[in-house]
This record gives sequence, C-alpha cells and structure tokens, in this order.
Amino acid sequence: MKSELNQNCSEVTEFILLGFRTSPEVQILLFLLFLLIYMVIVVGNISMLVVIKIDSRLHTPMYFFLRNLSYLDLCYSTVIAPKTLATFLSEDKKISYNGCAAQFFFFALCVGTEGFLLAVMAYDRFSAICSPFLYAVHMSQQACVRLVIGSYMCGCVNSMIQTSFTFSLRFCGENRLDHFFCDVPALIKISCADTFVNEIVLFILSALIIVTTTTVILISYACIISTVLKIPSTHGRSKTFSTCSSHITVVSLFYGTVFFMYAQPGAISSPEKSKIIAVFYTLIIPMLNPLIYTLRNREVKNAVKKILLRITSFH
Repeated sequence: MKSELNQNCSEVTEFILLGFRTSPEVQILLFLLFLLIYMVIVVGNISMLVVIKIDSRLHTPMYFFLRNLSYLDLCYSTVIAPKTLATFLSEDKKISYNGCAAQFFFFALCVGTEGFLLAVMAYDRFSAICSPFLYAVHMSQQACVRLVIGSYMCGCVNSMIQTSFTFSLRFCGENRLDHFFCDVPALIKISCADTFVNEIVLFILSALIIVTTTTVILISYACIISTVLKIPSTHGRSKTFSTCSSHITVVSLFYGTVFFMYAQPGAISSPEKSKIIAVFYTLIIPMLNPLIYTLRNREVKNAVKKILLRITSFH
C-alpha cells in the first residue's frame, strides 16, 4: 500500500506539529506550564555550570562530568522547548523538513551522549570508591577529557545513523506529525515508505546503547556496594553511599523513560503515551537533575551558599 502511495504523491517539504490537541484555554495553560519548566531548566543548569566553574573545591572529575551533564540537559531541552512554546500560541504549527531533521539530529546527539556520560559518571564513582589510591591516575585530566569526548562521539554516531535512516524515508501526502517535536516514532508513522528496517534500527540502536551503558553502571555499582559493605563504620558506609545517591536517582529517571520510549517494539503504537513520556525526558528530567544534585550533595549546597553570601555581601 505504501509503495503505491509512493508513486502518486509529492514530496513533503514541511511538517505540522499537532502537539497536544486541546482547547485554546488549555493550550495557554500548557504554554505557561512549559514556559515555567523551561525557565527552571535554564536557571538551574546555568547555575550548576557557574557554581562548578567558580568554586575551586568543585574542580574535580566528578564535577567536571556533572558540568557536562548540565550542559547537555540545557542543550537538548533548548532544542525542543522554544519551538514547542511557539506552537502553543500560534496557529502556524509548521516546521520545515530541514528544520525537523536538524531538531532531531541535535536532540538525538544530546540524549545519546547523556546516556554514555551517565555510564562514565558511574565509572568515576567506582574508581573513587574501589580504587582510591589509583583514582588520580584513572581519572587524570586527560582521561576525563577523553571519556567526555568519547561520550560525545558515541552520541554523534548514534545521531547520524538515526537521522540518516529516518530522513531517507519518503514523506508524502500526510505531513501532520502527531507529536510536539520531531521524533523517530512519530516520523515513522507518517512515512509512505516501508518502515520495517527503520523500526528495527531504532530498536537495535536504542537497546545497544541502553544495554552497554547500563551494564557499565550495574557492574560499577555492584563493585561499589561490595566495597562499601566491607567498611566497618556505619557512618562511613552512609557517607560513601551518599556520594552515589544523586547519580543513582538521575540514572533511574533517565533510563526508565528512555527504555519505555525507544527500546520496546510497541513504542511507536501509542502517540499519546509517547507524548507524555517525551515531556518527562525532554523537560522534567533536565529540570530535576540540578535540583537532585543540589539537594542531595553537600559540596554543591555549600558552594551555592558561599556564592549567595558573596552576592548578598555586596549589597
């Protein structure tokens, strides 16, 4: 059927983002809610970047990785949020074909990179707790930079493959995208070509990234737990575990939503479910990450208090 349509239609040059199909009043409420969330994302993540940059006590591998995490959260929410906010208030919900491809490329790049970076952060905690005497060697400045560059390279490869496969499909006739941004499941659904290979590629790539990175994370934390349980002091065990609690929370939120969105063969079949999950990992998680690391990390809290005292002392 799709092959027949393929012969009798013109190429799509733009898409219409249907977003959340509700009444105009609800659209305004959603706009205000999304705007508030995006403002918290921007303020929270920029604050993390500034705090880590200013406070010399935070110039360690752990916070170097955290700074990159904040940067990624800020980037991929910015790829999505401004266009989404515009569609809430405007009747023109169009996005050009090239704009759609660019939005998806940078989104996939940032999300893929974040998955690998979370695995790197787990390895950092493993090195600090299980091999403290070799930590300076394992996590030298050069090693940290290489690990971050490697994360970005893996994210870029994932993004290039997914973007090239998705936008090599033909889109004709139907250009209404039942989503609030350009994402693979929604794009596959409106293609007039055979999408079987694309669905398999999406599933395999997502599963490969999730399995690879979660394996690193699980092995790291298995070793950490084994090491921590050998600490005789209850206070010592609690203090050591507290350095990992923020990362465990962030990992659980990120991988839980990404798995349900991309690593299930039936993920494409429910647009409404996909939108709700997508809101969570494109906006809610980037909003929560700075709060999680600030509220659950004593060093960050002390650094924030120190900077606030400096600011207030000037007045």
